[in-house]
Amino acid sequence: MKIRSVKATPVNIPLEKPLWWTGGHYPGTSKVIVEVETDQGLVGLGEAPSVDVLATILAMGEELAGQDPLDIANCESMTVPPWQIVQNTDDSSVVKAFGAIEIALWDIRGKVAGEPLYKLLGGAVRKEIPFTEYFGFREGGEMSPEAVADYCVHMREVHGSTMFEGKLILGDPVLEIETVKALRSALGPRDMIRLDSNMQWSLPTAIRILREIEPFDIRNYEDPVATFEEMGVLRRHSAIPFSTHVPDLRRAVRIGVPDFIVTNFAVLGGISRAVRFIGACETMGVGFWCYSGDAGVATAAYLHMSAAMPWITEPSQSLFRWQIGDVIQGGPFRQTNNVVTVPEGPGLGVELDRSALATWHAHFIEHGPLDHFFDPAQVGRFRRLPLA
Repeated sequence: MKIRSVKATPVNIPLEKPLWWTGGHYPGTSKVIVEVETDQGLVGLGEAPSVDVLATILAMGEELAGQDPLDIANCESMTVPPWQIVQNTDDSSVVKAFGAIEIALWDIRGKVAGEPLYKLLGGAVRKEIPFTEYFGFREGGEMSPEAVADYCVHMREVHGSTMFEGKLILGDPVLEIETVKALRSALGPRDMIRLDSNMQWSLPTAIRILREIEPFDIRNYEDPVATFEEMGVLRRHSAIPFSTHVPDLRRAVRIGVPDFIVTNFAVLGGISRAVRFIGACETMGVGFWCYSGDAGVATAAYLHMSAAMPWITEPSQSLFRWQIGDVIQGGPFRQTNNVVTVPEGPGLGVELDRSALATWHAHFIEHGPLDHFFDPAQVGRFRRLPLA
């Protein structure tokens, strides 16, 4: 069996209402859906977390034509420079590009074996995979502490959700503190509350905020400040655990924070490297879960990996409830009572919805990549939060 072609399709995945985050206005996300086709007619699916690697994926596809899709190590050696170079002195986007292709190669491997990915990874330690509901300040939606709290209560009543994570990002420390108080009052003492500020706060402001919210049992705070070093100082003032999207395990171990790394498998270089990374996290006592905003292909990979990896014990993030489209049949995934069931089909266990893929590709062509950084009130300007 040989690789015949690699196809890469950029798509937009809009949210029902734009969310505010540190970078500005978050109306949704843009991804690249990868299809690796073999000469036997099998097609493996992958997903890149951003469209900046589109051309690199296509170039790698030309290099991989005629290669054995089951020989993943050979495919990597043909397209990715030595690891120490891409991690330190080269453009690490090649890792992300190959990571998307590599997920598709694992999908093919599962289809050849007739087994779901989690079985190829050693079998399932769980099949009900937990995800948090998301909350935040949304344009045309929840823009006050009371509204955010009411939304979460509604999610609990309708969907059985008791695990929540969100961004309270409008540049106002008091607003964040008041919203946390409203959430805990409305949800009671048992429901999970995690926060994510996307490196919004200065160290003095973060010290102030965490001092005020610590009594309200915050399960985790993601990237409360801009660097691991600042997290190290912040740890001396708060017992709340920290997480980050920056997958620098060596630095996390050296400094002692953050407690968890939250990332995407393509960012790590694919399934094989993610398995090794998670194993290193387990050895060093650093937790791991998966981040949010992906289409159904990457989410399926999260489901299988979380099923097979005992170390992933905390719920991963999700924007499932807010995503108005997807590229897989039956998507987007939706959790009930906090969980999504791992797919049982071969490989990733998902199939493309060709009509949906065409719709969201057309959205990308018409509108361009969904813009996460600009302020809609000031055309051509980046969002600037008040200094705090």
